[in-house]
Amino acid sequence: MNTKKPSRTLLLLKSLPKHTVVLFIMIVIGMNLLARFQIISLPFLALNAGIFVSWGAFLILDIVTKHFGAKAANILTIIAIIANLTVGSIFFGLSFAFKNSDIDIFLFSQWSILLASTIAFVISSLTNNYMNVFVGKKLALDPNKKKVFMIRSYVSTFLGQVVDNFIFVFLAFYLFPYIPGAVPVHWTIWQCIGASILCAFIELLSEVVISPLGYRILRHWEEKDIGREYLEVYPKNEVKA
Repeated sequence: MNTKKPSRTLLLLKSLPKHTVVLFIMIVIGMNLLARFQIISLPFLALNAGIFVSWGAFLILDIVTKHFGAKAANILTIIAIIANLTVGSIFFGLSFAFKNSDIDIFLFSQWSILLASTIAFVISSLTNNYMNVFVGKKLALDPNKKKVFMIRSYVSTFLGQVVDNFIFVFLAFYLFPYIPGAVPVHWTIWQCIGASILCAFIELLSEVVISPLGYRILRHWEEKDIGREYLEVYPKNEVKA
């Protein structure tokens, strides 16, 4: 008799440490809150404040991908995006209802930032997660687990961040500003390209510094058999991890 599998999403939420889920959601929301604030604006380069926290989201995705598989990391991404859109809707509603300029300092009152960041994060997360798996397969015969974790994290994070940064700034600051109601910040295409690459290097450097902690977390999950129920039903081989 065929037994219906339990919901992958519900089983994942039950298996993932709750503080990991909460931290990931908070980082994604923080990325969006900081994204509209420019810290550097030069003719061929512009940076926004989102780079200070975005590396944390990709490190968590790398840990989840390595332990649970790419589909699990994809699900976590969607959960965080739903939470972010919910918070964004609340801020938009408050801004519209009270017409208070103080509320407008939050990026969520700006549809262009919210839409650009959502599109960028979906595509970049998929890029990061599956690139992480791809690199892991290429290094599968290397017995040094720590080195493998580091390399697959560095490669996937850098590529994912380039994709995330470029799509976000291109949409938010190059394409959308010509639409009424969007954030009126105009970047050149060279600023978009420069920011995408430089931010990716900065975020990669941040992950290089903190990735040893990420590896210790991964080892703790493995030693404590975290997510055993999920992996018994949805093994990593099923999602090509």
